[in-house]
This record gives sequence, C-alpha cells and structure tokens, in this order.
Amino acid sequence: MIKKLLIPLLSLVFTFSRAETIKTDVLVIGGGASGIAAAIQSARSKVKTLLVEPGPWLGGSMTMGGMSVLEANRNLPSGIWGEFHRKVTDYYRPRLGYDTTHNSILRFEPYTGAEILKKICDTVKNLTVKMKTPWTSVKKDGTGWEVTIMVNGEAVKVDTKVLIDGTETGEVAAKAGAKFEGNTDTERIVCIAILKDFGRNADKTIAKPLEYDASAYSWLKAKDIKQMLRAGSIPNDKYMIDWDKYNNSNAGAITNKDELYKKAKLRTLGLVYYLQTELGYKNLGLDGQFGTPDNLPPVPLVLESRHVKGAVRMVMDDITKPYERESKLYRTTIAVSDAVPTGIQFDKFPSHTIPLGSIVVNDLDNVLVTEKALSVTDEVNNSTMCPSVQMTLGQGVGATAAFCAFFKTTTKHLHVRIIQGEILDYKGYLLPITDIAQKDPHWRAVQQVCATGLLKGVQKSNGNSIEIHFEPNDMVNTEEIKPVLLEIYTRAFLWFNKEKPGDKFTLGNLLSLISDYTLTDPKTLQLHLQKAWAPQFKLTGTFDLNRPITRLEFAVLTNKYLNPFAKTVDLSGRVIN
Repeated sequence: MIKKLLIPLLSLVFTFSRAETIKTDVLVIGGGASGIAAAIQSARSKVKTLLVEPGPWLGGSMTMGGMSVLEANRNLPSGIWGEFHRKVTDYYRPRLGYDTTHNSILRFEPYTGAEILKKICDTVKNLTVKMKTPWTSVKKDGTGWEVTIMVNGEAVKVDTKVLIDGTETGEVAAKAGAKFEGNTDTERIVCIAILKDFGRNADKTIAKPLEYDASAYSWLKAKDIKQMLRAGSIPNDKYMIDWDKYNNSNAGAITNKDELYKKAKLRTLGLVYYLQTELGYKNLGLDGQFGTPDNLPPVPLVLESRHVKGAVRMVMDDITKPYERESKLYRTTIAVSDAVPTGIQFDKFPSHTIPLGSIVVNDLDNVLVTEKALSVTDEVNNSTMCPSVQMTLGQGVGATAAFCAFFKTTTKHLHVRIIQGEILDYKGYLLPITDIAQKDPHWRAVQQVCATGLLKGVQKSNGNSIEIHFEPNDMVNTEEIKPVLLEIYTRAFLWFNKEKPGDKFTLGNLLSLISDYTLTDPKTLQLHLQKAWAPQFKLTGTFDLNRPITRLEFAVLTNKYLNPFAKTVDLSGRVIN
C-alpha cells in the first residue's frame, strides 16, 4: 500500500520540480559585449542577476563574431571595459611583441576573449550564467516580465523584475511589444574571417566558393594589403579580416537571417579565395578555433539594425554640439564613446556621451535595450556599435536595471544622478575626458561637475578624431558658469547682482558664493579652506583670493561645497528644482 502511494507522490514532486519557476531581479538575454557588462554590473550592484546566452561562448560579436581588434575607447578605460582590457593585456604580456601599453589597441584571439569573460563572471557574486540556453517567449507580468527559456531541452519560466535585451537586433524588445523607428525590416551584417599564417611554403587555399566572382574583389588590387593585414593582426600570427564592411550590398531582410548570413559567408569566403589566388597569400588559411564546418565565426557582425522608440532619441547634434541643444542629454550620460565611424562625412569626429533615455523602451515598463537597438539615429549608431563602446554602455544598463530592482520601481521613475553615482562607484566614465586620468584624486569631482554642464569639455583635435579635454589649469570664465549657476541655484541671481564678478571668476568670488549658499561665515570658511587647501583638497596653486580660479580648483571646491551633481535632472537633462 505504501509503495503504491509513494510512486504517485514521487511523480508529483518530480513534476513540480520540473515546473519550478526561476525568480530573479534582473534577467539579461544575450551575452554579447553589452549584455555581459550589464549582467556583471547589475550583480555587483547587489541584485540577483541571471544571464542567458543561447550560444557556447560569451562575448557576442567580439568573440563568436570574430571582432577581436578593438580600437575604440582605448583612451577611456571605463569600468568593466577597462577591466577586460587589462586582463587581456596581462594574458598576452609574456608574448614577445605584444603591445602592453595602457591605451593600446586591444587585440586578442576570439576564444581567449571568451574565456577571459567567463573567468570574470565566475568571480561575480549574485550572478548566474546559463550558456547554450535559448529563450522562446516573453510576456508581461505586473511591472515585471515572465520569460520562457530552454534548459537541457525543457521549458523553464523565469520571473524577473527587469528585462535587459542584450541581443544584437532588439529581438527580446520586439517580442515584448516595443515599437521601432523607421525601417524595421532590414539589417546590415558582415561575416568576419580569422586567418592564420601557416608559413611561407604552406598552401591553405580553400575550395572555390559558390557563386564566386573575382570582379567583386578587384578593388583590393588598389589597396595596401600588407597594411590592411597589419591593422587586423591578432596574437599568434593571426589576422582578423573584416573587409566586407566596405561592401555596400550587405543588407537584407531581418526576417530571413539565415539566408542573409549565408550570403555574407559566401562573400567572405570569396574574399579569402581572392586573397589566396589572385593576390598570392595562399599561406594564409582559415583558423579552426570556431569549430564550424566552414571555419567561419558562428554569428555575423551586425552593423545596422532597427532602433526602438525610446524615452529619448539621440541624434547627431547631441554628439557634435551637445551644449547648444535645447535638451541637455549629456547631463544624463551613462556611457562614453570615442569611436570614429566610417561612412560619415566629417573631417573630424568628437568623443561623446550616450544618454540614459536611449536605453529605455518607451511605453514598456522595465525593459532596457543595448547593442544596435538603441534609440539613436542610423548615423549615431555608427559611433556606438563597437564592442568596446557597447561594453561601456552595458555597465550603464546594468546600473539602471539594478536601480529599478533595488528600489522596487520602474523605468518611468529613474533617478539619473543615483544611477550615474553607481557607475562612478565602479570606475565607469560619465564624460569622455582624457586629460584627467582615473587615478587622479580629482577624477570624480571633474566627472560630476562636468556632467552638470557647469564646466564644459574642451574639444581638442587628434588625427581624425576630437578628444574631450578638461584643461585643468585654464582660468574659469564667468560667462561660462553663470547661466548654469542661475539654472541650478534659485538664489544665484541675487548673488550675481550683488557681487558683479568680472570676466575671470576669482577664488574670492567662489568663496563668497559658497558662503552665501551654505550660510557659512566668510572668515571661518576662508580659514578652513586655506588650512585644507593642499593636505585635504590636493590643490597646488597659491591660496590668493584675488587671483582667477583654475578650472580644477573650481571643480573640486564646487563639487565639495555646492554639490551641483546632487540636483535632480529628468531624462532630457532639464534641472528639476
């Protein structure tokens, strides 16, 4: 009798265990550059995080897609991206000839990059990573979401407070009901090849690809092939070949991805065959690290796809003239980019920020997007698509998700400054300022004050790019700071009417403003600052109230005593008093 009762009971327990729902604070679908950074930051921000990756490797396009030469953001070692850069460099440091300078172009073998990402994840508390785990459905569940994933062939429900779409093309957001801007049915992709030099006498010529047409690659005869190979070199005599990105015909229907990728692979195989047969590089053969039948990466590099309708939409003017716009999206920054896009008609291209509102899906609670689905124009996408930029962005996405989960709120009620503060706590850049290093004791003060617009970044040309400098030793102009002070502090106009500072703001002017705002006795404040000038504030200039104040001195003292960064701003950058 007991045995007869025990069998159905055990069956019932087994059924319930298989149907058990996983509960998490944050679910990230897609382990690409942005997805993995988002998951790491979310977990480090002390909320339970689950990362689901359908493929066998972490890293997305920069590992499974072969995009393993990362030039962008090498002068901006922001947070998780800077950590990854250091770990890759340390791994290859013993290799003779590998560039180990702190701002070198990052070059690595795809599977090595994937392994390093996995090792980072293994050290992060609150983070669970499930590889080879596809997802099948998404549906609303209150303010959160219910997602079905496939674990060992079995459907498992995941209940999450916040859902992050880490896919290349916004697939999760689309299934959740997001609306997209403009043309939503096409995407541009390329297939990268990793070639290895097998020695001068080797012949690694591949079979002639289907539909091969040598004339399609004749443009290579006018190019410096050795220089192109050097530009794509990675460790152990290998080369990343992404030359098909110059092809204008690599776009197709997003609804038929398999056919689109098949055509991209044939184009790349044709290019390799042309390189081997027409240009004499038969010693360069396809590297077998991916384990695919054709030895090409298992996923393509997506150059362009659909963009969601977000809380804000970032346009080119937000990059080229951020301080002249009615909206002040730079104040809501969660990531930085110094990528110089191809195919855009600018003599020089400035480093810039990426605003919080561009990751927030309009009309959907607690869904955040990354990668090519950002709420940006096609032109802006060209400067945000690089994996190193996406890794920086992912950290901001993770901090945003953690904010919603921790404070039990939704993306309709984001607090910009709290999210930015969390990014800064984990060494993420808010502004792409390159002349104040992260190890500088004033780095955070400069980042915070510049994020308010009180002091603005200074554009400096460097080759075909424009760097953003702080210029710490320059003097502060009254006309620069007055409009923002009047905007932020309601009583500031009374002080300006009374004091009438000159063209150059002096140290005495700032002390007077601080005294007026904090209701501190002027003499007491002066004595305190004079005593703390060097030992506490690490300032080196002379303490002279009559001299013009430097930008660094202004940033440090204003950040300490006026704290403009604490002023609330909305997603458009408008100050809310």
